Amino acid sequence: MTEVWGLTGGIATGKSTVSHWLRQAGLTVIDADLIARQVVAPGTSGLAQIVATFGEGYRQSDGALNRKKLGNLVFNDTMQLSRLEAITQPLIQAEIIRQLASAKARHDPVVVIDAPTFFEVGYLMALVDYVLVVATDTTTQQQRLQKRDGLSAEGALTRMAQQWPIARKVAAADVVIDNGGTIAQTRQQVVKWLDTNKIGRSNQIK
Repeated sequence: MTEVWGLTGGIATGKSTVSHWLRQAGLTVIDADLIARQVVAPGTSGLAQIVATFGEGYRQSDGALNRKKLGNLVFNDTMQLSRLEAITQPLIQAEIIRQLASAKARHDPVVVIDAPTFFEVGYLMALVDYVLVVATDTTTQQQRLQKRDGLSAEGALTRMAQQWPIARKVAAADVVIDNGGTIAQTRQQVVKWLDTNKIGRSNQIK
């Protein structure tokens, strides 16, 4: 029987770091962010639909999606974001379900679905047994996001507002990893969670 975990957090809370550690520990990780890029790669129906909807100006000269330009559009306009998600979410959902089915067919003991908007998209809750949330306080989250993406305070808050507040995600979690301290403290929490639940090989995390 395959145990399925959802992994999520707010933007810039450190979810990707935890996801990396879980891979190092030998867990199967289905990466929704990676899938989101794959379904709009050159030559895909996803990219063709985006160009048809938003215009040729959102395709770069090399044929790839101009992700920065599209991001600037949708993060400041909920209607445009909804138009984009109507294209991408069904494609992402289908691929997540396909990968999960493959993992179950292989009898992988644990599968992690890593998705930044795990709760927001709705359908993922039905696919998992438990949810792990990586959290920080909102001030730390905002500061990290501004530094990481070179955003103004207003820009960071706008992007954070596109997701559920961290407190709401924490309230819905089965396990919370507090990433408000040092990287070593966060790693210690992940190791403890793996060891307590006898999941993976925590001694491989670096």
